Amino acid sequence: MLRPDQEAALQTLRESVRQGKRRICMQAPTGWGKTEFAAALTNSAQTKKKKVLFTVPAISLIDQTVGMFARRGILDVGVIQADHHMSNWDMPIQIASVQTLMRRTVPDVGVVMLDECHRWFKFYEKWLGTKSHPVPEWIDVPLIGLSATPWTKGLGSWFDHFHKAATIGQMIDAGNLSPFKVYAPSHPDLSHVRIVGGEYHEGELSETMQEGYLIADAVETWLRLADRRPTLCYAVDRPHAKKLQQQFEAAGVKCGYQDHTTKDTEREQIKRKFHNGEYEVVVNVETLTTGVDWDVRCISMCRPTKSDMLFVQIVGRGLRNAPPGTPEKDHCLILDHSDNHLRLGFVTDIDESYTGLHDGKTPRHDNRTEGIRLPKECPKCAYLKPPKMAQCPACGFTATYVSKVEAGDGELRELKPKPKKPKDPMEMSAYDRTMFFAELKGYAFQHGYKEGWASNKYKDRFGKWPANDMKNILPMAPKPSTASWIKSEQIRWAKSKAKETRAWTDQWRR
Repeated sequence: MLRPDQEAALQTLRESVRQGKRRICMQAPTGWGKTEFAAALTNSAQTKKKKVLFTVPAISLIDQTVGMFARRGILDVGVIQADHHMSNWDMPIQIASVQTLMRRTVPDVGVVMLDECHRWFKFYEKWLGTKSHPVPEWIDVPLIGLSATPWTKGLGSWFDHFHKAATIGQMIDAGNLSPFKVYAPSHPDLSHVRIVGGEYHEGELSETMQEGYLIADAVETWLRLADRRPTLCYAVDRPHAKKLQQQFEAAGVKCGYQDHTTKDTEREQIKRKFHNGEYEVVVNVETLTTGVDWDVRCISMCRPTKSDMLFVQIVGRGLRNAPPGTPEKDHCLILDHSDNHLRLGFVTDIDESYTGLHDGKTPRHDNRTEGIRLPKECPKCAYLKPPKMAQCPACGFTATYVSKVEAGDGELRELKPKPKKPKDPMEMSAYDRTMFFAELKGYAFQHGYKEGWASNKYKDRFGKWPANDMKNILPMAPKPSTASWIKSEQIRWAKSKAKETRAWTDQWRR
């Protein structure tokens, strides 16, 4: 069963298709449940006798995707890959890597899903065309792109509709993702590292990050703060990663290693050892950034980057909640040895700042932090706290403000913020309306109200009944704002009834 926010996203997608949209990009955070969503969409397509093609951006993700679909009851699956034991073109659902499709004939299907669509390939344009010049035989086939970070330059020229299913902040607030705490214990000097194509020069960056004090600090900080939490450590390149692994092992930390040359069988062994405790840390080079559902409790970030996409993908590996049957996870610890947070901001703020796809024409700002208030480092413990927070929540240290303004003659007057206008209910998104209805159902359940109460309240708020597709949404606990609205409506109703009673009484007396 889907959560209310997942159900809302599915209904929004269906409505977009009914309106004639055929190229839809859906953004949802890592851990939101894109696989569950894809499974529900696949089941829906099967009920309409439509074949489905699900693509992944790497061959290594094929078996993982097959396994995830199987765990959700989707078994009529064929794999498009040479010598794969599940190759079967007769199956209604086909899973393929982009690399394989480039060398094959694309099967005739009714729905296409592109996983991790921010990794855009020229082949997609050859296969499907652009939004303005689509390939005729694919013009009516719904194409759904899925990504946690669909911020690739020009992605808007391939999709005609964008939907943000949820933000990282919303998921954390709802308890569907883990909160995080960030420490910035070391600050590499990157002033001499060249920028090539908008990213740090890898060779020069690797030399800098292999400085003895940086390597030692990464290990020492982990021993001091991580409390042996299962950790993924991100390095610049193979020499840097090997050096980190050696230093962890020298300190008595059981440490694994993975890069792009690591074979699939070895990767499965590394994952197994990580989850059974044989490895406390796994150092990797850009291989554990997408499609990873490990139980990660700590991120050691030793890889500086200017890419907000890479940064958010890395942090996302640690934001999943604890799997059922495992110890509780109160937060993900992030040890940032790369100044990425001080350069780019918290992932929640970056995620909030993107509200659409890049059209391929408007220049992107060089300053990625424009509009984002950067965190501040506690001078005592290196904890990163939101700006304008005086007291550090980690160690209790309170920063003292020293005024640099000299007093002068003049009259002072109070500055007051402008009052906020109440939000027009009709401006609420489909997601917000669906979540509001789920909260109404939760309130009704808590108070023992009849089944139709939530629908009537929804109509009071929006002037129309909830769509039929919303009727199966699961109840959820109402937020204070929703409970406050319900209370105000009850007070308003009570006052109107009292007024009617007084009017009737006065008339009767006359």
